[in-house]
Amino acid sequence: MKPLLLCCLALLPLLAHGKRIAVEDYAYPVTNPFIATIAGTPSDAAITLPDARDIEQNDYALALKKRSELPGVFYQGTTLKYRLAEQEGRAPLLFIIAGTGAHYASGKNELLKKLFYQAGFHVVQLSSPTSWDFISAASRSATPGYSPDDADDLYRVMQAVLANHPKLKVASVNLAGYSLGGLHAAFVGALDKQRRALNIQRVLMLNPPVNLYTSVRNLDRLVQTQVPGVSNQQTFIDGLMQRLTRFFEQQGRIEVNEAMLAAFQSSPEGLSNEELAMLIGSAFRFTVADMVYTADLLNQRGLITPKDYPLGFDSDLAPFMKRAMMCDFDCYIAQQLIPWWRAKHQGGSLVQMMNQVSLYALEDYLRDNPNIAVMHNADDVILGPGDLGWLERTFGERLTLYPRGGHCGNYAYPKNAHDMLEFFHD
Repeated sequence: MKPLLLCCLALLPLLAHGKRIAVEDYAYPVTNPFIATIAGTPSDAAITLPDARDIEQNDYALALKKRSELPGVFYQGTTLKYRLAEQEGRAPLLFIIAGTGAHYASGKNELLKKLFYQAGFHVVQLSSPTSWDFISAASRSATPGYSPDDADDLYRVMQAVLANHPKLKVASVNLAGYSLGGLHAAFVGALDKQRRALNIQRVLMLNPPVNLYTSVRNLDRLVQTQVPGVSNQQTFIDGLMQRLTRFFEQQGRIEVNEAMLAAFQSSPEGLSNEELAMLIGSAFRFTVADMVYTADLLNQRGLITPKDYPLGFDSDLAPFMKRAMMCDFDCYIAQQLIPWWRAKHQGGSLVQMMNQVSLYALEDYLRDNPNIAVMHNADDVILGPGDLGWLERTFGERLTLYPRGGHCGNYAYPKNAHDMLEFFHD
């Protein structure tokens, strides 16, 4: 078992002291942080949310780049799509920024949309600046990871969305983001304080990284968790598929939801903590590979795809994605992000850049702003040593810390839902 996994599990009783929400006052039913991260809130413990058919919503697209700027393989990424759920009359508007690699209609964005729409908000769902669609259609550098520039791209997108809906009756503009989207929300809020083009009223950060480098390395290292009988990532995935197949055969049906995951974990086929950690890490590695591939191709760096290689809409991308899978986040930083940052921003060391892209860079803004808040979980696998202390010192009463929930696993739990809505209605 790797040190990260040991730390995540061993620190749980220590972190229970000094929590804003005490363990005995929080009945979220999933105590394993890895299961909470993967499965979320069990349906029998979750709030009731509206069906998508009962929401007045549509998908729209923004044309922010010229078609000639994009290779043919990105024929679906020439415009940036987003989703708007609209109330009948005047209402507060909430922009939601997705987490690492996630697009606008990802599961957590949908959950948060339903929660806030039900509470009377207009809601705009945005893709993460690290998702392939945002990189291809909206990123001016096509090299995500430098938070100030990612926020600048997001800010331009948000302005374009509002301009695209001049008849939308907006009482106030607000912002929320989860995981990496939480960090992006903070940088967008700080940018709006300077520019005042959106006049954002409130900003909510859900499970954000404090030190971006620490968080992504935590996730990267989960792939390296030692699992008995597993020699590499492909062996793990093959074994998982075999176990799922046996489970579904026993169940007599294929149905993937929270209840199924709970039943799977209770069956003989259930995963160990080491395997759960590796599953989370594998999902993150696929996300990073997508970013690595997209950034390399759009900038014609030749690291993954040879320069000027002819790629059309029907090209076979599998060989290039396999090569991208070999490049973790450290590799992306070293090969693409740091060289680009040094050239554009006259940057220096890795430590210097990481301070600029992490929450540390916004400490004064975050400490002095009563309209920005953080909600986090003490057992979140992305947190590193000292992160919770920094959040407590910086945010004070504006930090809500739950004893469990893993990484973004408890948004549908009634207590969390109530706290999120209360922040915006306070």
